Order: sequence, then C-alpha cells, then structure tokens
Amino acid sequence: MRIAILDPAAGISGDMTLGALLDAGVDRQWLEALPGRLGFASVGVAVRRVDRASVAATKVDFEIPAEGAGDGHGRHVGALLDLVRRAPVSEGVRDKAVRAFELLGEAEGRIHGVAPDAVHLHEVGAVDAVLDIVGAIEGFERLGVDAVYNLPVAIGDGWVEAAHGHLPVPAPATAILLEGVEVRSGGPVTGEATTPTGAALVRVLSQGAPPPRWRLVASGWGAGTRDPAHYPGALRLLLAEAAAEAGVLETIATDVDDLAPEYVEPLRAALFQAGAVECSVWPTQGKKGRVSLRLEALAAPEHAERVIEALFAHSTTAGVRRWTTTRATLPRRELVVELDSGARVRIKVREGASGTRLKPEYDDVIAAADALGRPALEIAREAERQAEAVLRAETSSRE
Repeated sequence: MRIAILDPAAGISGDMTLGALLDAGVDRQWLEALPGRLGFASVGVAVRRVDRASVAATKVDFEIPAEGAGDGHGRHVGALLDLVRRAPVSEGVRDKAVRAFELLGEAEGRIHGVAPDAVHLHEVGAVDAVLDIVGAIEGFERLGVDAVYNLPVAIGDGWVEAAHGHLPVPAPATAILLEGVEVRSGGPVTGEATTPTGAALVRVLSQGAPPPRWRLVASGWGAGTRDPAHYPGALRLLLAEAAAEAGVLETIATDVDDLAPEYVEPLRAALFQAGAVECSVWPTQGKKGRVSLRLEALAAPEHAERVIEALFAHSTTAGVRRWTTTRATLPRRELVVELDSGARVRIKVREGASGTRLKPEYDDVIAAADALGRPALEIAREAERQAEAVLRAETSSRE
C-alpha cells in the first residue's frame, strides 16, 4: 500500500501542494496542460527550482491575465462548483474538488453571513482556486497513492492582510476549515502559514494522522511565496509504503483439542482478514494425552482485539494468551511484473546482507496458472526471471 504524508510544518497552500507533487515525481507536462483542460486557455504555468533556507524546492505559479481572470465564470462559489462539476476529470477527483469548494463556501458564508453559493472569494482568487484544488487532487491520483495523511498543520501567528482589513492568524475562514484537524501553533512561522485553499485540501485529501508504521520511499518540497531566512518556507510531501510487518506486535496464542482439522484453514483466513500479519499452527500434546493444536497469530496492537474476536468466533477455544513481541524484519518492497502471456504477478523484494531475495505472490501465481493452464512452479520461475530483469535495469539506471 502506497501512502502520501503531508508535512505542513511551515503551513500549506495550493501552490505549495502542487510544487511538492511535481518535486515528488508528478509529470510537469500534465500541470502545464491543466489550465487548458479546465477552460482557462489564457493561463500560463511557471515552474522553477528555488532555494528555501538551503532546501531545494519546486515553485509553481499560475500566470493569469488580468482581463481574463474570470474567464466568464465569475468568482462566486456557485459558479465555480458548476465549472468543477463539468471538468474532464475522474469521478473521484471531481467529488473531492466539489467538496473542497463546498467547504470553502460554507466557511466564508459563516464569516460573512451569506449563502455558501453566493460567497465571493476575496482571499482565494477564483481561477487560482480552481487550478490549485483540482490540480492538487488530481496530482495525488497521478502519484498512485492509496491514502493521504497529514502531520500537524502549522497555522503561524500574528496578522494577515485581507480585503476587509487585518485579521488575526489563522484567518476566520481558515480556522473554520481546520476544525477537527490537528494543528501546530507557535514555531518559526510569522504571519499566515496555512491558506483557506490549503486547509480545504487537507480536509478533503487527508485521513488524519499517519499510521504508526511506514517506510519512507521518496519526498518532495513545494515552495511557498515567502522566503524566510531561518526556516524553509515549503511544504514537504513524504511518499511511503505501509509497513504493517515491522515494529512491535501482539502475539495471540491458544491450544485447542476439539477443533476438526478441516476447519483450521477457514480459521486462519478469518484471522488474516481481522488484521493478523502471521498465523502458525502446529500439533502438540494436551491434557490427558490428547493431541491438540497450538495456534499463534501476530497482529499490530491496534488490530489485536479484532483478531481475538475472530479467534473466539471461528474456533472452539475458551481462552487465549497474549503478550507483546518485538520483531525485526528485512526492508521489503513490492513490484509487479507482466509475463509474456499478459498475466501480472506481484513480487516481494527483500534486501539483506546476503543480497536480494525474490518471492512471487502465491495467490497471483495460482491465479495465473489456472488461467493459462500451466504449472504453478513454471509461472513462479518466469515471474522471478522478469523481476530479476527489472532489478538489473534499476541498478543500471542508478550507475
């Protein structure tokens, strides 16, 4: 599972998010084509590398002609919602973008006492907001992440200049948009760290705090407009893989002497579905010389109760034992290879002191063997050869 983690230690805005996405690997040509796709053909896109307190970052600016700022769509939230609903994007991107503008309208409407659709976006330019919000949401889709999380959001301090005068940080609309989001006060940021657009993006993209265990894969920095000397005025985006197999685990064990062996496999399947990362069963000798089965399952602490419930539901046991286990594992990742027949097989790649180990995913091998009418061992060997070729190509590209 690939995840993205927003690190808004210096705040977050739309342009910072887009810059971080490009810095993390999203195609620049996609962003340059975005204004035209959304009906803003006269808008240009400027992408440049900048320095933020000795950290290299990517800066994104939309060049919006003054005479075409509205492009006939107006600046009210209702008109922008109509534009987004017609945008040539995926359903998932459209739904999140619509929700972001609904949140912006609701927040500004509460502040100014008007209906959300009638809100005129003073702090967030209409064209800029559409490009920032749709672009950021679609950018995460193009990264292929399964989930987005966020670290605490910096809000800054002091005052911000708005259309109606000076407002305390966070600005009223930003404060409403950040309701329910973990924030960080204090810190080095003076002035507005997080904009309404940035806050809305956190609300619609993020599932909250990151999972307790993950393995960093890549990162990117998206520059803001300000360039303070004593901290990087940029948003950091972390790309990672979920690492449920690592760290501290709970061991859950029991012995049963009255469970028919044919029901062991359905029991194991139920435990894995409940969150177990490993499950072992072996024969032992119980009370009065009876042959019994010892079962041990490993689960992350947050999944342990569900695994215990599944164990009670799918076995004959009347009690379980549990204790904390620390497990050391080799770094691992997954790649997908396509065989000559067109079948796709996932490969586990483990890196250790003795070299690289490859293991084709069993379920994929069996599925491919059934579909192609070939021996499973033959499929596994072909998948390993393809994976070895991929790894050789990766090594050559780094040299």
